[in-house]
Formats: sequence, structure tokens, C-alpha cells
Amino acid sequence: MPGYPQMFRVRQKFAAPRVADIAETVETELSKLNLRQKVRPGQAVAITAGSRGVANIAVILRAIVRHFQNLGAEPFIVPAMGSHGGATAEGQRAVIESYGVTESFVGCPIRSSMETVVVCQTAEGFPVHFDRHAFQADHVVVCNRIKPHTRFVGDIESGLMKMMLIGLGKCAGATIYHRAIQDYSFGQIIRSVAGEVIRRCRIVAGVAIVENAFDQTARIEAIAPEDIESREKELLRLAKQWMARLPFSQVDVLLIDEIGKDISGTGLDTNVVGRKFDDHKAVEGEVPKVKIIVVRGLTKATHGNAVGLGCAEFCKSQVLREMDVLATRLNAITASHLAAAMTPLDYETDREILDVALGTIGLVEPANARLLWISNTLELAEIECSAAYFEEARHRDDLEVLTPLRDLPLDAHGHLPTVKSWR
Repeated sequence: MPGYPQMFRVRQKFAAPRVADIAETVETELSKLNLRQKVRPGQAVAITAGSRGVANIAVILRAIVRHFQNLGAEPFIVPAMGSHGGATAEGQRAVIESYGVTESFVGCPIRSSMETVVVCQTAEGFPVHFDRHAFQADHVVVCNRIKPHTRFVGDIESGLMKMMLIGLGKCAGATIYHRAIQDYSFGQIIRSVAGEVIRRCRIVAGVAIVENAFDQTARIEAIAPEDIESREKELLRLAKQWMARLPFSQVDVLLIDEIGKDISGTGLDTNVVGRKFDDHKAVEGEVPKVKIIVVRGLTKATHGNAVGLGCAEFCKSQVLREMDVLATRLNAITASHLAAAMTPLDYETDREILDVALGTIGLVEPANARLLWISNTLELAEIECSAAYFEEARHRDDLEVLTPLRDLPLDAHGHLPTVKSWR
């Protein structure tokens, strides 16, 4: 198609360790902690379920539930997320149910509430909030995926300790902690609050999940409360090592079929697109360097929450029509990331976006533009790449070229299909 770059598909070759039997691994790991010494028959055990699209999360939670039922305890699920689900109990329950975490599947009640208990004050002087249902339980199990945070850097980023703050702190806690970031480092806040939670809120175990580059469960580890911080550091290093990345470091235009809260806390993973420190460009030393990001749609599981849209320069107008403005703004305000809810330039068709975007990338001719097209920032195994990358891709051992060069599949109305549907 004249004026547009031709495209070819590559498959990335990633190291991909994978847990063979999810339920058996959860049971084996929890058995190592010998929780029968702490958990008595009839005691209530709260188990966290977050808002991220964690692979196999319903199966993992069901296995945790069964372990405690076998101890004679009475487990229940607590939706543990800050302002997601519109910051309502019903909305947060709906989020986890959309991942298959239903009472009938996991085999125990779901108790969803936005009410919190103020446990204490931190040494810095701000309150520690904790989900009311979880606080009333005899024990709490914190379950979450370990991964790089989308905005903060440290030896602890997104995982079990963050779940003890933002997840179990609900909207009230998340708001306080994100405000505190204006005055204290992320590392100081997370250690201060998580330390108080472990001391005062009857955390009996953590269940950490690490995924591979194909969004598959690569590791599950049950951790005693006193070991959560040290083990999370090690697991974060593994998560960074195994995470998927774009195959090239210089990108003129990045087309993204969908963003959403089930994909990343910022809708799109800023570690993948090179926007961790600045919403609209990579900082010095950060890769990849992407000039223009185009968002084409929202995931169904995000329920209209379009937070992260503000990291893009362009989007399809349909995205704005699907956007739940109130939920998106509430999430961005709670996270103290106001720009994440701002809207990019929008156009009705992909053709209109390409015509404008390809004219903003400098002196390079549109047909020679370095363009990448992905489904979302979690699914990066197969990527559409423009002809500018073809020769390099053919000679790289970590890439398999799957197709010859071909024209962008714009239909008569100027729309592209999804990456998944185009072959």
C-alpha cells in the first residue's frame, strides 16, 4: 500500500520456564510452611484476589482455599485492589469474577467491601488502612504476581508487599500512600506500611507468582511472613529476567490493539514501551525509545477503565466512547498519576491515525518508518514489524521470521484487524 510501510511477522524466542501442575505446586509449597501449627479448625482465613490478569489465578486461589479447608479452616476470598472496579464493593467483586474467581469455582465465599480499619500510624505519621473483612479474620494469605512496577524502581516493586498496601488498603489506603509518595520514597513507604501490616494484621503466608514472557505461570512460591521481603527481592530479579520485551530498541510508531487494567496497572506496561519515567518519551538510558504510541482499543476485563491512555499520543475515537471517564479519573487521582487519564488525539479510523502519525516522526519517509504492531504489552511472542527491521530480523538468533513482507491490511473503511486475527 503506497505511503505505508510493508509488514512482516516475527516470533520471539524467550526462555520460558513453566509450572506443569498449578494446583499440585500450590499444595506442595503451602505444605512446606507447616501451617497446621498456626491455623486451627474453624478459624477464618482471608485470601487476597487482585485486579490484574494473572495467569491461572482462579486455579491458584482454588488450590489455596482447598489447602486451608483441609486444615479444617474456613477460608474466604477478599477482592484486594485500590480504586479499581469503580472503587465499589460490587465493582471489585465483578472484576475478580471476570477472571473466573467465583464462589462456585474456588469453593468458598467472596467478601467484598470498601470499608477499612485503621490499624496504626506509621513512623512517618500517616495511617495504615486494612480491609475490614481481612482484619476480622484469624489469618490472612497474601497472593499476588511479582513483577516490575510501572512507575517506581527498587529492589521491591509490584508484588506481595504492594498488595499489603494498595490492595488490602483499598481506596482509602491507596489514596493515602500515593499522596505520601510526594514526600517519601516508594521504598520507604512500602517497607514502613508492610512492616506494620505483617506485625499487626495476622499475615500467615504469602503466595508469590512469577510469570514467563508468554504470560504463563513460571513459578509459585509460598513464603512465611518473616521472609516475604527477602524472597520478594529474589523473585523480582527473576521476573525482570523472564519478562517479555519489544524486539527492537528504536521505534517510530507503536500500534497497540488493547490496553486495560488486566494487562497492567497503567493499562500498558511502561517497562515494555519505555515510558516508566516520562509518559511521552524514554529518558536517558531507557529502552525502547518509542516516538509515537497508538492505542486502538480497551480490553473487556478493564470495564471501561482506560487509565494509561494518557501515555499514548493517538487513539481511535471508539476508545473514548468505551471509556468510563469517572472510573478512569478516580484511578488516576488515587494513584497520583493524573496524566494517565488524559486523552490523546483521536481519529475514527486507523488510516487517519497512520496518515497523521507517520507525518510526525521526523524526516523518515512513511514507507521506511520503524513501525511495530502488538496485541498488548503482555502478549509479545508474535509481533508485526515494518520492512525497516526486515534485514536485522533475518539475521537474529532470537527472532523467527514467520511471513514475507506484505501490505498493511486496511479495509475499505480504513480499519485494521487485530494482530491476533491477521494471518
